[in-house]
Amino acid sequence: MLEDLIGERRKKLEEIKKSGIDAYPAVSRRTLTVAEAHKKFAALAKSRKKVSLAGRIMGSRDQGNIVFLDLTDGSGKFQVVLKKDTLPKFEFWKSVLDIGDFISASGALFKTKKGEESLETKDAQILAKSLRPLPSEWYGLEDIETRLRKRYLDLLINPETKEIFRKKEVFWGVFRDYLKKEKFLEVETPVLESAPGGAEAEPFKTHMNALDTDFYLRISLELPLKKLLVAGFEKVFEIGRIFRNEGIDKEHLQDYTQLEFYWAHRDYNDLMVFVQKMYKSVIKKTFGTFITDYEGKKVNWGKGWPKLDYVTEFKKESGIDPTSVSRGELFKKAVVLGLEPEKNLGKGRLIDLILKKTVRPKLVQPCFLIDPPVEMEPLAKRSPKNPKVVERFQIMACGTELGKGFSELNDPLDQRVRFEEQERERAAGDKEAQRLDEEFLEALEYGMPPAAGFGVSERLFAVLMDKPVRETVIFPLMRPKK
Repeated sequence: MLEDLIGERRKKLEEIKKSGIDAYPAVSRRTLTVAEAHKKFAALAKSRKKVSLAGRIMGSRDQGNIVFLDLTDGSGKFQVVLKKDTLPKFEFWKSVLDIGDFISASGALFKTKKGEESLETKDAQILAKSLRPLPSEWYGLEDIETRLRKRYLDLLINPETKEIFRKKEVFWGVFRDYLKKEKFLEVETPVLESAPGGAEAEPFKTHMNALDTDFYLRISLELPLKKLLVAGFEKVFEIGRIFRNEGIDKEHLQDYTQLEFYWAHRDYNDLMVFVQKMYKSVIKKTFGTFITDYEGKKVNWGKGWPKLDYVTEFKKESGIDPTSVSRGELFKKAVVLGLEPEKNLGKGRLIDLILKKTVRPKLVQPCFLIDPPVEMEPLAKRSPKNPKVVERFQIMACGTELGKGFSELNDPLDQRVRFEEQERERAAGDKEAQRLDEEFLEALEYGMPPAAGFGVSERLFAVLMDKPVRETVIFPLMRPKK
């Protein structure tokens, strides 16, 4: 059936060509957008001034000597009327136009007997002949894999999908505006790195022919931004793509957008106050409310966010003190919990695995989970009250992490020790352990001021929308069709 429909459209294209009309011209005659036509309708209809609208035909109602078309552009929908007694070559246009075609229609604005604002077409122009019928005409677009693979059709057919990305633009825009208002400098740092760092993740590897050198796609924005603190910038941020060669699930993608900012002469306590205000501003301006839905639960972002101690919560839910337990005991606990841990996981990764199973699902309302064991964060400063933990917080809500910040480690000797421990874990087979970055250590040796740093990914937006993260990515990466 699809092949028959495509064949009919190709025949219509040939008719257009035979008539001497270019079915794909370079220039459109449009003088107004649809939104402008609605806004200025009264004056234009009164003057009978000729105007030209252009867009895609999304609806057609044939009543013999008159055809009503729904014309849409990026700003809205307008009714275009083709009449046999006013449109030259009426029968031709009626026979060759299909839903999905881009056209320009010129004429005067008027209201129909039913009071609908319309354009009476005196002259038509084909702008792009659609050779494939839109999904609603032959198979629908309900299957999620098809919607994601052919996102352009999903956006065209489903207004609610378009609304996701309008909201997402607002979401990142509010973050950006908030930081700029606070005098943070926005920068761009390299996507290719000689040594991936700033997070525990397996990187993607590529080769640069010009330098005959292997590089990695960045897994974090952190280390270059902290070098800028060494350079004398005190408030910097970046919103950029990062790449992690990990699995796909409801919360994870291989390439995604992340915001990170770094603030000299502040610590994680300052950061928690700042970030809570920033999140509330972003959520209210994006969604118009502090109350969002997640898997049938109401989440209130407008209240004060409590601080929960990581070690205390871990002990309560697992019966284990993560600051004193051995790696072997953690591994046994992970097995008992049915987590199927890889044999080469280090202590920090095992703690995180158990936390995700036991503690995280119970944290539905926004809170700060603070002061985890030092093994959890190689780049965070130790607590002066307890060197077994670090000054880090995670924003927890909806059973997941939705942002992370900490007092930045600026002691180059301690940082080297932490990196060396990570390298030992890598040598033992942990592909996600961090790497020792000599260039970053050298920068730290020149001196970096006390600072706080924070990062949040587009997972936050997905959770606020109550959708899997790849459904909130405009063109998610899909397995190629064979």
